[in-house]
Amino acid sequence: MALVERVKNTLLSPRSELQVIDAEPATVASLYSGYIAPLALIPVICQAIGSSLIGVTIPIVGGHYRVPIGTAIVHAVVFYVMTLIFVYIGAFIVDALAPTFSGTKNMVQALKVIAFSATPGWVAGIFSLIPALGILGLLALLYGLYLLYLALPVFMKSPVDKAAGYTVVVLIACVIVGVILGVVISALGFTAMGGMGGYRP
Repeated sequence: MALVERVKNTLLSPRSELQVIDAEPATVASLYSGYIAPLALIPVICQAIGSSLIGVTIPIVGGHYRVPIGTAIVHAVVFYVMTLIFVYIGAFIVDALAPTFSGTKNMVQALKVIAFSATPGWVAGIFSLIPALGILGLLALLYGLYLLYLALPVFMKSPVDKAAGYTVVVLIACVIVGVILGVVISALGFTAMGGMGGYRP
């Protein structure tokens, strides 16, 4: 199925699309190359363009900031790689927790869970073209949590009545991992603003 059609169906008719995806044969490599890697490019590319060409207004100091284009590109590459790593770790968490919630361990299916539930966030990355609209991405993340709730029973074969608990535990574990990765990125010198080289009062 074409990528655009898959994304549209995932966002607009998730329940029926879940059944289609569940029945499709896949591998870790095919999920990454055909779905995860292309979609994960959306937020990093849009953020690089938005932060370097449009920039953001800093409320407290009242100035305008643009990330230097070179810095934006380097940050985009780093965050893209970290996103791909985080997706795999998230799938590992989903897979490892499956027996706890009476589900079936299957790494490929777990990767489908993460890819399916991350779709709204990746698509909403287009809002990063205009940094002031970035807050809309929060709505996409909330929808992604709903998709995670729907996906876990279907892909991991856990009882529906355990989906809420499964979702909460996966979320907490992924947040912890995300914080750790954020600390690692910061330790390497990759901050969200990338220095103040593009600041204009």
